[in-house]
Amino acid sequence: MAPFPILYINLDKDVERRQRMQAQFNHLQLAAQRLPAVWWPDLAREEQNQYYSETLNQTQYFKALANGEKGCYCSHIKAWQALLDSAAPAMAIFEDDVKLLPDIIPALEALAQRTTGWDMIKLYSRDQEKICNKFPLFTTHSLITYQRIPSFAAGYVITRAGAQKLLASRLPFGRPVDVDFRFWFENDLRVAGVYPSVMALDDTSEVSSIWEQRDRLTLSQRRRKLLMKLRLTLGNALHR
Repeated sequence: MAPFPILYINLDKDVERRQRMQAQFNHLQLAAQRLPAVWWPDLAREEQNQYYSETLNQTQYFKALANGEKGCYCSHIKAWQALLDSAAPAMAIFEDDVKLLPDIIPALEALAQRTTGWDMIKLYSRDQEKICNKFPLFTTHSLITYQRIPSFAAGYVITRAGAQKLLASRLPFGRPVDVDFRFWFENDLRVAGVYPSVMALDDTSEVSSIWEQRDRLTLSQRRRKLLMKLRLTLGNALHR
């Protein structure tokens, strides 16, 4: 039984991914609920405008978001709202292209004992993470802070405080959801991670069901990308 609610985001059409995720949760004896992912074209124009801002996108990111990126962000927003609509202190949120490792159970149990002092804990980590500090989490794993928050929104635990911060500051949005996490200093989002990783990316993560083919960047987009990276570097340096 999970120490707090677990949601996994899954499009209605992705039946095979849904079955694979549910099989993993059943094997680990974790109760998880499917959150139907948002398919962006299904939203009315008025609702799309409430979520996504082309103006913000021009200033925050280096290219317009694809429909899949917009729908993905909306799906995470739905998950944060589901947490606030519940009485739970925190929630684990997964995308549907991940592999859950056995150590995820003690990790979730340990995090359930400390749901204050942080907003988000990333459950996916890599050996090349730029770690700032390590703190014991359980026997074989640590809670880490980062020199630079990594990308990926594939799996994380978020507290009520974290969900409130994100919903208050990221509606509308102009960047992909995982990139917005990296700009933690804009809304004082306290992000940490579990190390070593307690989950992995599934093979299907290489073949996204929501991302459109990405074109080569124009000269203007490359300049905007460079400016975004400079803002990220400066923000980390000033606020870390």
